[in-house]
Amino acid sequence: MKSQPKHEYFKRVRQDHQTELVEDYVEEIAHLHTQLGEARASDLAECFGVSAAAVSKVIARLKRDGLAVARPYRGIFLTDEGDALAKRVMARHRVVLDALRALGVPEEVARADSEGIEHHCSEETVNAMRDFLRRQSHS
Repeated sequence: MKSQPKHEYFKRVRQDHQTELVEDYVEEIAHLHTQLGEARASDLAECFGVSAAAVSKVIARLKRDGLAVARPYRGIFLTDEGDALAKRVMARHRVVLDALRALGVPEEVARADSEGIEHHCSEETVNAMRDFLRRQSHS
């Protein structure tokens, strides 16, 4: 298999950065609904350490992309498409976190690192991590 030119790898990283914020938000909205029964902009601002205005911009993007709906005084809800994305992101995050733990990465470091790594792993890499974890559990 021939290697790609270096600029193609950087192109992929830039594309990953474009989706990273959206993935973080849908994942956290789903998490808040599970934990608190609702997701509010103030909860998201606190979670991400950003202003309410920054959250509003991202929520507007999620709404525009058909991933969420937000009603005044009722919180933020994922659409079916947003929920499906959140489930994919959460599953990928779990695999990356579990793989880091299996490699012996300290818990707090694994948690912090998995927050970034999860967005930059291809499906092939995540599947390889999943297979590695299966082999580890059967050893």
